[in-house]
Amino acid sequence: MKRARMKDGQDNRKTDGEVVHLRREIGLLPAVSFIIGTVVGSGIFIAPKGVLLNSGSVGLSLLVWAMSGVLSLFGALCYAELGTSFTKSGGHYTYLLETLGPVPAFLRLWVEFLFIRPAASSYVSLAFGRYVVEPFFAPCAAPTALVKLVSVLGVTFVVAVNCWSVRMASRTQVTLTFVKMFALILIIIPGVIALAKGKTENFQNGFEVGSITLDRLPLAFYNGLYAYGGWFYLNFVTEEVINPNRTIPLAIIFSMVTVTVLYVLINVAYYAIMTPAELLLSDAVAVTFASRALQGVAPVIPVLVALSCLGALNGGFFGSPRMLFVGAREGHWPPIFSMIHIRRQTPLPAVLFMYPLVVLMLISGEIYQLINFASFSRWFFIALATLGMLVHRYRFPHHPRPFKVPLAIAVTFTVVCFFIVGLSLYSDPWNTGQSCALTLTGLPVYYVTIYRFRLPRRFRHVFNYCSKQLQILLEVAQQEVQTY
Repeated sequence: MKRARMKDGQDNRKTDGEVVHLRREIGLLPAVSFIIGTVVGSGIFIAPKGVLLNSGSVGLSLLVWAMSGVLSLFGALCYAELGTSFTKSGGHYTYLLETLGPVPAFLRLWVEFLFIRPAASSYVSLAFGRYVVEPFFAPCAAPTALVKLVSVLGVTFVVAVNCWSVRMASRTQVTLTFVKMFALILIIIPGVIALAKGKTENFQNGFEVGSITLDRLPLAFYNGLYAYGGWFYLNFVTEEVINPNRTIPLAIIFSMVTVTVLYVLINVAYYAIMTPAELLLSDAVAVTFASRALQGVAPVIPVLVALSCLGALNGGFFGSPRMLFVGAREGHWPPIFSMIHIRRQTPLPAVLFMYPLVVLMLISGEIYQLINFASFSRWFFIALATLGMLVHRYRFPHHPRPFKVPLAIAVTFTVVCFFIVGLSLYSDPWNTGQSCALTLTGLPVYYVTIYRFRLPRRFRHVFNYCSKQLQILLEVAQQEVQTY
């Protein structure tokens, strides 16, 4: 009897300390760092060129930056409601599954890992490689092969950190967020000083009506919204957030207001020092800015920007695998991806799955094409998720909602998202058409492999054998505790 009690006690100790599951380790500061650190990446240093090019004037480009920030804040508030209403991790996938059903949820999962996440990670890592390499070759162009090699090394480092430890990935994110905040303030100060000295010539006649092209305006918003992208990543890790009902809304509101103010000020600083023509000629806006306004510390700026890109990359690799993890747990992806490393407590298979796809797209892709290519599906499904929230409110009015966004904000965000997505089909039919077609390729996959499993029995045996061997090789197991 005594031996039996000891055995029970050992089992209890294992349940408390050694059980395999994702632990709640993300407090308010890591949550804020996670959002700011993912949002402030390469976008603010690359997208100003795309926003100005497609908006046609300085004044309208600043308006696009401000409106993109407000729209992103509206979307973030909607996701704060979704994140506190549904306690599962997984972000977009979970909300579509709970509100609109399995088909749109699977399609979101399909396009996320077919090309949205690889495209997003590849253009952030390309920006990282460019800012690391270009200072060594200025004023000449840096070798493309070297830029891509350094980009691959950056991706490899981030994947290694996220496979090794959740806590290490979180601390890395906090550190890199403080670095990038320092970089933004370092850019803003010279611009404010220049404006105080009366350098306002680039703002005169800021709204040149003749240069505005309405058909390209959605692409300006895509570039602006790309720079704000990342406000939804905290929702991917809801099950790992401490006190999510309080932490998620607070972190989202504080982060997005801060980022919007900083982004508008940075663009004002750019135009205070550089002419629109100079900005359009630069592929690395912050480096050009530093060479003019911060000559004493100009060599430091590319390093800070590169670290900023690394932070955004880390945030993406921390958040997105949780969507794949939850999708596999719900039966919409192979079970191996819902497993966790038995010692590291990280979703190792889901993180590793993204790595070869990102490297492949990084080697073959072109940076501005990737932004437009990925944006259509991303924003279409975000609009679907907030539409699903409105439908769910109507169908289940008594469902607990610890945080409830005003109806006007939710409706405005949903309508604007669908409007921008619709206009993009007219503005850039080739890339958006490709994106739409690739999204729809998930339909036959869903009906053949999930809705009614029609694959041959031999294929299933081979698949199960490979999954078992991978599980042994990676030392992973299913989650032993329900965390939602």
